[in-house]
Amino acid sequence: MSERYDDNVIHVDSSEELRQQNRERFKNNHKLRVNATLIVVVLLIFIFIGVYIFNRMRSYNSIKVVKSADTVYEANAEYLEFGNNLLRYTPDGVSYIDANGDTVWTSGNDFRVPIAESSGNYAVVADKGGNLVAVFGIEGLISTVNMPYAICDIDVAKQGAFAAILESDETNYINMYDKNGSIIYEMQTSINKSGYPLDISISDDGRKLFTSYFKLDGVNIKNNLTAYNFGEVGQNENADRMVGGYSFEEEFIPKVKFINNDIVAAFSDKEILLYNMKEKPSERAKTEYGGNASSIFYSSEYLGVVKPGSESEGSSDYVLTVYDLSGKKTFDYAFNMEYEKIYSDNNEIIITGGNQCLIIDKSGRTRFSYTFDGMVKSMIPSSKNNEYIVTFENKTETVRLKTEDK
Repeated sequence: MSERYDDNVIHVDSSEELRQQNRERFKNNHKLRVNATLIVVVLLIFIFIGVYIFNRMRSYNSIKVVKSADTVYEANAEYLEFGNNLLRYTPDGVSYIDANGDTVWTSGNDFRVPIAESSGNYAVVADKGGNLVAVFGIEGLISTVNMPYAICDIDVAKQGAFAAILESDETNYINMYDKNGSIIYEMQTSINKSGYPLDISISDDGRKLFTSYFKLDGVNIKNNLTAYNFGEVGQNENADRMVGGYSFEEEFIPKVKFINNDIVAAFSDKEILLYNMKEKPSERAKTEYGGNASSIFYSSEYLGVVKPGSESEGSSDYVLTVYDLSGKKTFDYAFNMEYEKIYSDNNEIIITGGNQCLIIDKSGRTRFSYTFDGMVKSMIPSSKNNEYIVTFENKTETVRLKTEDK
């Protein structure tokens, strides 16, 4: 800053004052631009959230066929969500169907009784009672593995590792493999000691395993749940990596499932049992539903059962009950429909049977109810909002939900 002295008075050069004023003006303008940008961003976020909520809360009563592709009818074809699309498997092979209903690739395999599981971008298909396991990624076949004993059950983690229950005459094995078919771990159990394996589930990260075994002890029924950890905790625990277990008298538990990486659900013929399992299992919650379930379903945010309707619940054919991951009931939903399949994700539940479908959102509201022209084999969401891949006996369609005035 330049100064001059005149009669003992200090005078500041006016050009310096202008520069200071310009600096202040620039700062203020910059703040205004930043604030305006933030306001615009916040408004856009709110608009996006509002549109998303509106679309999720909106009810639909019609469809638009976005794409249709002819497919060869096979009565024994089954369908499974795979990546954001669909895996089709039969005794003769496996196909990947994209959101447009087009077959991206096909792998010829020989499965007498195919069973399949998927997680994220990986899937395994196995020959139940046979020896063959095939591992798939969304790009196609990764590996095939011949098991040393007959396959009872199988599951896969999100990074492609898979576990298989194998059965010989007097011994059961639980083997874990990486996606390329290399064995990671082998556990051996005696049928006389542990009983018969009913189900297994592997965690998303592939480090933890939960099993259900059934044993008939004389005239008494016993069901054992056992937890294994293949990480450091399990290695330090004992040689067989077992980190906990639970035993039940006169109770049958045919299904166990890692709902997410650290929570396991066990579905019995009387109740739903929930366990925390970050490393070792601990009881989380349980809820009695009274038995007589015709179906179970689950996502990473909720789980539930479908039961036949009763006189106290009116004239409904079935009642669907949803519970949160604390075991608390969130809603009941009664419906009249002879259903065949039920699909659930974090947003909705899809029920199909014959040529009908019903979509219920996770709050219990009817989102879509429709009768198609053909018999529905499978229906799952595609990767696009409000679009679904629907497989019929002789075609696969990608449909978009619509609202039309009645």
